[in-house]
Amino acid sequence: MIIGTAGHIDHGKTTLVKALTGVETDRLKEEQTRGISIELGYAYTPLANDDILGFIDVPGHERLVHTMAAGASGIDFGLLVVAADDGVMPQTHEHLAILSMLGIGQGAVAISKIDRVDAQRLTEVENEIVQLTVGTFLQDMPIFFVSAATPNDPGVDSLRDHLHTAAQAMAARSTQGLFRLAIDRVFTLKGHGTVVTGTVHDGALHLDDDTSDIRLMPSGQKVRVRSIHAQNQPSRSALAGQRCALNLGGIDKDSISRGDWIADARCFQPSRNIDVQLKLLPQCATGIRTWTPLHIHLGASHYLAHAVPLEGNSLSAGETGWVQLVFDQPVCAMPGDRYIARDAQARHTVGGGVVLDPNAPQRKRRSPERLAWLQAIAALHTGDGLSNLLRQAPHGLDEFQVMRLLQRPVDDTPPQGARWVSAKSSQAPRTLILQSHWDALADHTLAILGNFHERWPDEPGVDTTRLRRMAWPTLPDPLWLALRDHLLADGRLVRNGPWLHLPGHAVALTPQETELAEQLLPLLDAGGFNPPWVRDMAATLDEDEQQVRYVLLKLLKTGDVYQIVKDLFYHRDQVMALVRLLYVAAKDEGVAAAEFRDLTGLGRKRAIQVLEFFNRAGYTRRVQDKHVLRRDGVDFWQQLS
Repeated sequence: MIIGTAGHIDHGKTTLVKALTGVETDRLKEEQTRGISIELGYAYTPLANDDILGFIDVPGHERLVHTMAAGASGIDFGLLVVAADDGVMPQTHEHLAILSMLGIGQGAVAISKIDRVDAQRLTEVENEIVQLTVGTFLQDMPIFFVSAATPNDPGVDSLRDHLHTAAQAMAARSTQGLFRLAIDRVFTLKGHGTVVTGTVHDGALHLDDDTSDIRLMPSGQKVRVRSIHAQNQPSRSALAGQRCALNLGGIDKDSISRGDWIADARCFQPSRNIDVQLKLLPQCATGIRTWTPLHIHLGASHYLAHAVPLEGNSLSAGETGWVQLVFDQPVCAMPGDRYIARDAQARHTVGGGVVLDPNAPQRKRRSPERLAWLQAIAALHTGDGLSNLLRQAPHGLDEFQVMRLLQRPVDDTPPQGARWVSAKSSQAPRTLILQSHWDALADHTLAILGNFHERWPDEPGVDTTRLRRMAWPTLPDPLWLALRDHLLADGRLVRNGPWLHLPGHAVALTPQETELAEQLLPLLDAGGFNPPWVRDMAATLDEDEQQVRYVLLKLLKTGDVYQIVKDLFYHRDQVMALVRLLYVAAKDEGVAAAEFRDLTGLGRKRAIQVLEFFNRAGYTRRVQDKHVLRRDGVDFWQQLS
């Protein structure tokens, strides 16, 4: 368990932590000289069950609330400290609000410096605290009277016993999530190199796991963890809920900042737009309007963002609503993360809430579809499961999206009415999609292909890339390939070379046509990149020109030949050879007609005809004087090359 102190400056938080643990958390010379905490301090003490209890001692000064928020983001138990002589002060209110909005569920109150006041004053302060904590997680929580500077103080002993009991009774946090540690301190240790410290928010990291892909986020730089200290003890693992120090290899201290994350590569997709639920405190002075600047504390990070209300143009004090936070830099978050918002001057905490979608769109953020999506995410975090979200996702959710939504790896059993789909040839993550949505994708694809056959009955079909552009141009690549493979496996779609067609769309040659085809194909193949025209083959074989043309058009449907221009057909093998040359020549910056002419040995006119065929088929496109490969033509190149 991690305990975080909270309270006004000079109310005795650091002295109390030292009395409870024997550890001086003010490590900076300036802190010791001035007698106030400036940075986060840490202390650890053993428990009777051999676990370690951790303390985070936070500054109480108004100007250092951002540091307090960085420490509070990872605690399990809030210890509010109120000095008996001062009573409840401004930062007492603010710290309690921060702990409440961060979702802290357990805590206690310590009235400190009781040796300085009489019994009447203690009663007054106790009454203040009772009123202060109404409606918060500290309501009805125990209050302890302590004099931390007094040796063997019975109040400190009682508080220590209570904290130890609570820590040993607390259930271990689940480690099934994706590992992520919020960095609140980075330094260099002589003989070891770069060290980061922070609280593990989710998951587990094991030094013996050679397969884990751990990154510094949001930069995405891969890191190697040399050693781990968990709860101030050497360890082979870092687990959710622990304070940990990670010794990192291959990265310089200057590359890391407070607020960065050490995380599983699947955790985050950094974004500048995050949709959140925002609850404004009743004492918020001005409310929130479109583009109101706010200081946002998320994890151990501190950012400046602009708020855009999503359900109207403003949000008033005491209200709760959905807001998009627009940042100036990429931010890492996961659905369900809690955050704190302070005003533009960073002087007052105005509210806080929970992250709904950490990868929100910049456009159409207020559309009915978008608001329905946010409603489904909110329902997910109240225990409704994935079904509502899947209904709002006609293209499904890829496996990494599901992991981020659930904050853990997913199992192979889909929710009722849904299925996992993936393409045989793709290394991309699987997609979870409702069966009804999947059926709709399939039916629409087949209907589009059927319309194509009706309009162009002489065409052999369409290739994968063109069919996708016709049916589902915005469908993600992995989902489209999975859909194609599914239809092929079911027999509802047939492949003939690169062409896809419906099962009933077939070409049958008569015995006489088959005999003629067996003569035509060798002639085309022998012609290489410069095959004979229809009239020339008809003359060579002493056949009717119209019959030759008719058989070649049938062979076009079977995928044995390609028609570059009218009456000019290429053997499939020669087109494949041209593809290989074109791919090598154009894969970087494209290829000009003159380059392609020299590469193939063709004349300029024929080289242009071939390039225009590739453009027309949708495998390349012309950009100024060059022909460049289409990114969505990858499947074509794989099929033909």
